[in-house]
Order: sequence, then C-alpha cells, then structure tokens
Amino acid sequence: MFKNLKTKIKEIAISAVKIAEETLGSNKGQQKKEMAIQYVVSRIPVIQPFKQLVALLLSSFIDDAVEFAVEYTKSIQGEV
Repeated sequence: MFKNLKTKIKEIAISAVKIAEETLGSNKGQQKKEMAIQYVVSRIPVIQPFKQLVALLLSSFIDDAVEFAVEYTKSIQGEV
C-alpha cells in the first residue's frame, strides 16, 4: 500500500512545487516549501480521517519528495 502511495506523493509534490513557485515567486524558499507540503498533505489519496495519520507517518518522505521535486523542477527549467 505505501509503495503506491509514495509514488503518488512524488507526483503530487511536483505539482505542488510548480504551484508554489507560480504563486509565491522567488526569494521565498521556506514559504514555498511549506505551501508545497500542505498541498501534498491535502491531496494524499486516503480518506479524510486517515490523512493526518498518514502525513505524520510519512512526514520525512513527504519532505524528501518536495525537495526532490524542487531539484527536478530546477533541472527541467535549466533545459529550456
């Protein structure tokens, strides 16, 4: 179960980083990261009563997924 969930979280994180960047712009790294994490948590594909529990259990993974998404987004933007 967690393997599929982790894959989905990685996908959501990429969208979250793009939205945070578009919304907040540059020079607001910590705010963008917090926004991206909140976005991911709000869209974790589990029923509402379990969202916060899953977010807590996977908090380190979610943080890493957002960091990965930031680096991925930077690498894509560098190719353009």
